[in-house]
Amino acid sequence: MDVTTRDALKVALEASPDNYPLLMTLLRGTLAGQAPEEGIALIQEFRSSMDFNSNEDRLLAATCFLEAGEAETALALCHSEDPEHLALRARALLILERTDEAREAYRAAVKANRTLEDKPFEAQLNAHTPEKVIERNGQPTRLRVISNDDTDQTELNRLLKPEEETVTFADVGGLSSIKKQIEKRIILPFQKPSIFERFKKRVGGGILLFGPPGCGKTLLARATAGECNAAFINVAIADVLDMYIGESEQKLHAIFEQARAKTPSVLFFDEIEALGGKRQYTREGTSSKLVSQFLAEMDGFQKNNQGVLVLAATNVPWAVDSAFRRPGRFDRVLFVPPPDREARASILDLHLAGRPTVKDIDTTSLARACKGFSGADLFELVETASDLAIEESLQKGEESPITGAMMKAAVGEVKPTTLEWLTTARNYARYANEGGQYDEVMAFLKKHGKG
Repeated sequence: MDVTTRDALKVALEASPDNYPLLMTLLRGTLAGQAPEEGIALIQEFRSSMDFNSNEDRLLAATCFLEAGEAETALALCHSEDPEHLALRARALLILERTDEAREAYRAAVKANRTLEDKPFEAQLNAHTPEKVIERNGQPTRLRVISNDDTDQTELNRLLKPEEETVTFADVGGLSSIKKQIEKRIILPFQKPSIFERFKKRVGGGILLFGPPGCGKTLLARATAGECNAAFINVAIADVLDMYIGESEQKLHAIFEQARAKTPSVLFFDEIEALGGKRQYTREGTSSKLVSQFLAEMDGFQKNNQGVLVLAATNVPWAVDSAFRRPGRFDRVLFVPPPDREARASILDLHLAGRPTVKDIDTTSLARACKGFSGADLFELVETASDLAIEESLQKGEESPITGAMMKAAVGEVKPTTLEWLTTARNYARYANEGGQYDEVMAFLKKHGKG
């Protein structure tokens, strides 16, 4: 509201001082025009006309005082437990350097009304001001450093190597048959090594997980490490590949040495085809040398791999060198399929947990409508429904939970991403199934696929 409009409204208010709606409009206009001092003058002049038993009136008056820098007066006016009053009280308390009380009021406001969340203000609340006294020219000088983190603790390790929560099978929806195989073949040898040693069965080995992208191969590998209570070493492609000849092989050897020093340990290679692709299809001798080095490390001729489990995942098993499948290397190859109906319902329940939802969301019927969806697709489905709930919350000015209608609307927006992979895998299973390596894929397609 510009100055001319405000002046015209003042003239009208002087002519009819009992016009309460006009007074409120003018007060809001002073705030919108960034003229809180004018608002304070109006409050003092027409104080008898204002209903200070009304939360709305007190909030408007308090906002004027706060914007004018009179935090004490604003705080005195905001004594209601309404979320809007709590949020304004937090701002006033922060100005008065009562930070702990301000944090408490802000948390209460956001808990009651999520739309009041304000990240810039939250950063101010969480800022720290460590002080240090030094001497300058023989006089003590106090230095204050403002930061948005706890500068009293070392942050380097947190930034360079953040701690990750332990993942177990409880965090993985579905895949019950694969979990049973992993538990029998991998976890039990780690948990009861003596009986396996008695039968000369080694602890560790290699497992190759393959299937469509987004179906939980990486999560399953991390959960396996969590169930074994073993160190988990996630090897990125960039950790190995190097532009200089011989460096990639040395890096790969160093990674295996690290795993051998930390037994029991799980080494996980995602997108294994980048490091162990078929040698007959590469023109570069360096790629063949890297594959040979990888195979030698897995065989453990020079070093003992007892207690080291090598897990690898790939979306294109037909691109992985066949030498990796030899017993003693990746001798266990597991197909991680798209989740079935029960697994889809379980995954939806996991992703909806902790979010504001209505009680009548039928994840079973939703799972029926999501045939062909991967775990990543189902996560995107819940994210899309959350976006709809957030949009409605912002429009209403109060928190709106995720509803069944929002989930159904999201089903129409999100498309399954596994179909292209299954089409390609079907061709390999039909025409290149040497040794029955894709029998599991064929069985899955016969049970769930068409055509």
